[in-house]
Amino acid sequence: MPPKTQGLIAAPFTPLDAQGCIRPDAVPAYAEFLRRNGVSGVFVNGTTGEGLSLTLEERKALASAWVSAASGLKIVIHVGATCVDDAQLMARHAQEIGADAVAALPPFFFKPATPRELASALRPIAAAAPALPFYYYHIPSMTGVSIAVHEFLEAAADIPNLAGAKFTYENLMDFQLCLAAQGGRFDILFGRDEILLAGLALGACGAVGSTYNFAAPLYISLLAAFERGDLAEARKRQLQAAEMIRFVVASGIHPIAAFKAGMKFLGIDCGPLRPPLPTATPEQETMLRTGLERIGFFGYACR
Repeated sequence: MPPKTQGLIAAPFTPLDAQGCIRPDAVPAYAEFLRRNGVSGVFVNGTTGEGLSLTLEERKALASAWVSAASGLKIVIHVGATCVDDAQLMARHAQEIGADAVAALPPFFFKPATPRELASALRPIAAAAPALPFYYYHIPSMTGVSIAVHEFLEAAADIPNLAGAKFTYENLMDFQLCLAAQGGRFDILFGRDEILLAGLALGACGAVGSTYNFAAPLYISLLAAFERGDLAEARKRQLQAAEMIRFVVASGIHPIAAFKAGMKFLGIDCGPLRPPLPTATPEQETMLRTGLERIGFFGYACR
């Protein structure tokens, strides 16, 4: 079996200028920030990066920028789209530029209804980048596709480069069954930052998340505590993460807007959001900073 992904994979935000145009030139400083804070890789053009609000050319430009800038980081490029031909185009591009892996959401307008239909939809995307590991991106809260991932893995066993899945869901039974599927051959990346400790307890090795962009040291402390068997410390760190995420959700600011503001507070200004998502106002940013100070965010957000 190939080695499993270890550590934290950040899902980076897309840097935009005031007019809403992408800024690939901002990626090198962003990549250095993540390296300095102990992140082991990036998941580019995903949900956090507003990938489906970008044009194909913008997604390709950002993928190239991350591959060029992120030396030492594992680069996973999300290539999913409602059009299979578009997804194949981006998968081929990811292989050509030297990415480490590709991932794809399921079709989410005309949705697959069975594991076999899901495998049929993803098979040609994986085939477009045969030299790269392929991950299924499971996030039912956004796609509406809630097919059990362990059943998909069985139906898709004939995809030669199927490496595993990015599992962004709370169904921990399904997650555990994925880890055990086919003798544990699959790399199942845990995708819920607020319950990372639960994923670790079940056997997760690597995790993909939004908050690893700006709070990686907190989660690295959690990982270290878990590794040495200090569950009390691991629970303490997980609670800090949960409180941070709860505060953001309760703030009334869209989470991606709030998280982008958090990056700005730490010196990495990723700019506004793409419509229809609302960018945080200056007043909301002030409220957010005050609240984050109150819960101790700036004490654990970066090294």
